[in-house]
Amino acid sequence: MTERLYYNNAYLTEFDAQVLACKPDGEHFQVLLDRSAFYPTSGGQPFDTGFLDDAQVVDVNVEEDLVWHTVTRPLTEGSIVHGTIDWARRFDHMQQHAGDHMIAGALHRLMGGMTIGLHISGDISTIDVAMPEGVTRISPDEIRKIELDVNDHIQRNVPIRCWFPDAEELESLPLRKKPTVSEHVRIVAIGDDEMVACGGTHPAHAGEIGLVKIVSVTPARGKMRVAFLAGQRALTDYFRCHEAVQASSELLSANGDNLVDTVAATLKKLRTTESELRKCRREILFTGAQDYLDQAETLSNGCQLVVQFVEADANLLRDLAVKLIEEPHRIVLLGAMNGKQAIYAFGRSADVKANMGELMRATAVPMGGKGGGRPDFAQGGGCPEILEAARLMIRGNPEF
Repeated sequence: MTERLYYNNAYLTEFDAQVLACKPDGEHFQVLLDRSAFYPTSGGQPFDTGFLDDAQVVDVNVEEDLVWHTVTRPLTEGSIVHGTIDWARRFDHMQQHAGDHMIAGALHRLMGGMTIGLHISGDISTIDVAMPEGVTRISPDEIRKIELDVNDHIQRNVPIRCWFPDAEELESLPLRKKPTVSEHVRIVAIGDDEMVACGGTHPAHAGEIGLVKIVSVTPARGKMRVAFLAGQRALTDYFRCHEAVQASSELLSANGDNLVDTVAATLKKLRTTESELRKCRREILFTGAQDYLDQAETLSNGCQLVVQFVEADANLLRDLAVKLIEEPHRIVLLGAMNGKQAIYAFGRSADVKANMGELMRATAVPMGGKGGGRPDFAQGGGCPEILEAARLMIRGNPEF
């Protein structure tokens, strides 16, 4: 069994230990110590990093009460090594884990939720919660209620106590949920109303967390997933949001209090302007339809073949093609540029036998494009050369 020094002192960042074993593991080495302050991945909390002498610790795992350290070079069995913990990473995880307990406790006390899992990643932390009656979402007001409760405990700097009670004491404790282990049960209590079994690292007082912010509440596999930020992560997020609000306010000549109303009004104007612009583009495009017909080629079967690149989006391109094939004896091949690629609309009048869907596939697919459709109308996209290929194919066989 490895003596886990972080149980008694989560703030311990340096220690000495004896190397009990060292074995190769691919490009790395697995090292077993008689004692360690490195936290191994468990309970949703990631491992600590740091050094054993000058060997970098890149992973830490536990197997049957033995803590194995993945290091970048071999260490001599029987030697004494000096361990140093990456404190910034450790303290971040302490803040996240304590924030998890406090959110879980508030959800349990105020809404009857039962937390069933924690995950601390490099940028965000999440907990999955089984809510009464299978609820997977809560309202913004309910989220705010949980946040206020948690941050009130933080501001009051309630104590955080971690200890191993004996069997008699454990039986008497008002735990939020039953422990998942039966021996060496470690309890974490935050203030007077949150107590649960946990082997993670935590600060000594809630005030060290600084701030907790819930960033989303979403359904996840039949449960409710709460994503949150604690400590420095929450402060960094506040900086980002504040800077975004400031920049947006300056761009819109607004202030934080009326920014939302200003954005809503601006979006309404934008939608109106876009609608009017679309009407203008449509009118201009349709006005030029006669020019396209004047430039049309007459095929051997008497049909007019209209082949044009125009300025339009996919909807306008389709509408123009539909408009042009309202009259009989027409085949219309239209294209428009969409960035570096082209979009296409092929259509033919009801009295024409050519198959536009087959024409689109026959010309677009060999050139790396895609598309298809009905015999009378097809749409697709790809390189600009597709239009000329379609023109030549129709010229060679008007009843393609």
